[in-house]
Amino acid sequence: MASRMRLCGARARRAEASSPYYRDGSRPRGATLVDMQNVAIFGAAGAIGRAVGAELDRRGVHFRAVGRSREKLEQAFGKMTHAEIFPADLSEARSAGAAARGVDTIVYCVGLPYPSHHLHPVLIRTTVDAAKLVRVERLVLPSSVYSYGVPRASRVPETHPREPHTRKGKYRKEQEDIVMAAHAAGALQGLIVRLPDFYGPDADIGLANPMFRAALAGKTANWVGPVNPPHEFVYVPDTGPVIVDLASRPECFGEAWNFGGAATINTMDFITRIYRGVGRAPKYRTVGAGMLKFLGWFNPTMREVVEMLYLQETPVILDDSKLTAKLRVHKTPYDDGIRQTLDWMRGK
Repeated sequence: MASRMRLCGARARRAEASSPYYRDGSRPRGATLVDMQNVAIFGAAGAIGRAVGAELDRRGVHFRAVGRSREKLEQAFGKMTHAEIFPADLSEARSAGAAARGVDTIVYCVGLPYPSHHLHPVLIRTTVDAAKLVRVERLVLPSSVYSYGVPRASRVPETHPREPHTRKGKYRKEQEDIVMAAHAAGALQGLIVRLPDFYGPDADIGLANPMFRAALAGKTANWVGPVNPPHEFVYVPDTGPVIVDLASRPECFGEAWNFGGAATINTMDFITRIYRGVGRAPKYRTVGAGMLKFLGWFNPTMREVVEMLYLQETPVILDDSKLTAKLRVHKTPYDDGIRQTLDWMRGK
């Protein structure tokens, strides 16, 4: 298979397009941008990986879409001009090394179901070791709010202590620490992008998308925990430009960056807007800790959800003022994102 990552003529094409940093083609004043030649997206078939790939393709940057399933990768990226499909088992050092060879930047988007969260530190360590071996320059890790633990403030900046009390929060913190330790040691440049709950195209493993499907089917939506506390959701397509923008700025490495949702919204309002989008009155049920523990006897995922209920009771609302001061960020309003998500689901 001929690689699509040949560089012949690539620089000229990007020069003609001015390697647009913003969607209108403008570039930030005084910015020194990294000339990303070859990018690998590890875990590319997931929602965030697809958003990153779409943005790289829009900018004319060649990228390698890496994941276990060739079928899923072909479905997601097969029609993109600048994509190379690269099936690989990222739990194996040799396979991870082959996937990383020849690239200058890895965007690590590997997602795991709750019962497998203990593998987050293991897999990122394999990736970091492989990246060091083949001399990858940069590693970008989209992460979650789990590493912060219970918030001490109504809005959580990057300087907020990371004191996770849950197993999954500790795994995420360890994952982040491995990347930043490699940066501190000079082995590569690393940065973290922390995201809240997300919704939108291909985000079916999250809490939000099943509510859209319930609304379309005229069924009752399920939610874990209370629906009245403040919450936030990020629209998945908005994440790709932000992640690529940060990866393009050398001064952004060595740090963590928050990217919050369009606005603070309680879950009841979010559910109401979803059902309004299909012309129906909202129908929902909530599940508390007692029922989750009962269901956990039969369902490993439900058993793992119990310790994460704090996020609904004492939610982490990200303060992303550092990011918005650095970049020009687009956040799709909830009503627009909900409409586009429903359109995407109807078209599948």
